[in-house]
Amino acid sequence: MRDHLGRPLVAVTGIGAVTSLGFGVAESWSRLLAGQSGIRRITRFPTDHLKTTIAGTVDLPDDEGLTSPVRVERIAGMAIEEAVSEATIGSKGAFPGPLFLGMPPVEVEWPTRFDLARRARDPSYAAMTKQAEGRHDVYETFLYGGVGERLAARFGTRGAPISVTTACATGATAIQLGVEAIQRGECDACVALGADSTVQPEALIRFSLLSALSTRNDDPAKASRPFEKNRAGFVMSEGAGALVLENYEAAKARGATILGLVSGAGERADNFHRTRSNPDGRAIVGAMRNALADAGLEPGDISYVNGHGTGTPENDKMENFGMRAVFGENAPPISSNKSMIGHTLSAAGALEAVFSLLTIRDQRLPPTINHDEPDPGITLDVVPNVARDATVRHVLSNSFGFGGQNVCLVLSAEPT
Repeated sequence: MRDHLGRPLVAVTGIGAVTSLGFGVAESWSRLLAGQSGIRRITRFPTDHLKTTIAGTVDLPDDEGLTSPVRVERIAGMAIEEAVSEATIGSKGAFPGPLFLGMPPVEVEWPTRFDLARRARDPSYAAMTKQAEGRHDVYETFLYGGVGERLAARFGTRGAPISVTTACATGATAIQLGVEAIQRGECDACVALGADSTVQPEALIRFSLLSALSTRNDDPAKASRPFEKNRAGFVMSEGAGALVLENYEAAKARGATILGLVSGAGERADNFHRTRSNPDGRAIVGAMRNALADAGLEPGDISYVNGHGTGTPENDKMENFGMRAVFGENAPPISSNKSMIGHTLSAAGALEAVFSLLTIRDQRLPPTINHDEPDPGITLDVVPNVARDATVRHVLSNSFGFGGQNVCLVLSAEPT
């Protein structure tokens, strides 16, 4: 079985998920279809005087005092374990392929910076950098490559793990790298992962200063409102999504259950602005068209779009513009998982790929909740508020990141 370009088909044989809605695929998906929100008040750190006091946190046992990399590693491990277990591939601790990780950018968090400043008796960056010399504990704690090394050792993946960060497209980039490795014949199986757990004071304040976050703190469940007239920013969230990808023929030969295919991946860069898309939309349009071309599909073949749909005025307007440019008047239904789980940043592309596969499996479109007042400028069918039964064979999953880092995936049903 080969695709239209003669490459091996890439199957998904296992999926794992951790979200603000729950631990594991089953709980996250059932609550997503039910239109439930995982957004809540932040209790991890004081939020006095902050404009935004809500997030879609994943709260772990003994979470107090954990750094973001430690939390990322824990939830990433949960998602990988679930995916590998479902795929029933290899023996425990000996996965027969590489690991591709989508990770947040490296960032030393405030408590550590404050400690370095106190020790140096000087708050300047130069003094803190000097004080950090020889501090291997600081280096190892905030080195996300270290997360990859430890996860690779835990699950016995082959070769050096590859860690990437492409803003909000990170999880989709990790999947694209895994798909291309299989297509090139470098491996018959791999794990692709996106994970993020960076709800911490500095990150929250930085996004707030960019005017990117919702400040609808009075009712957290109503805060994330993608494509709706009164949307006013995204809700920062956490989570992890993992996929076991395999050469389709190899997976069938070993009797694996096929959850679907990653049949196409397209990317297109846009260096117009650090947070905004170029008004001409060429990168967003290009990424979607590249994904369709890579899958050998026409726009009319797409049954549903799992939208990037962050809930910022700019993003949703541009996604609507791009959808119309690609699909014309016959755009398929679209919905945003972020209306319920928030924007999981580095994890978003992977989690939304997982939910796209479940959409195909169950033939049911998850809703966009909080769609109370339609925006006349958004001319798409956004599957408002309630899940919908549908015939779904191909899903386009969009990931449009800050800095113009755009990746789109096509997820498809198993060939009949």
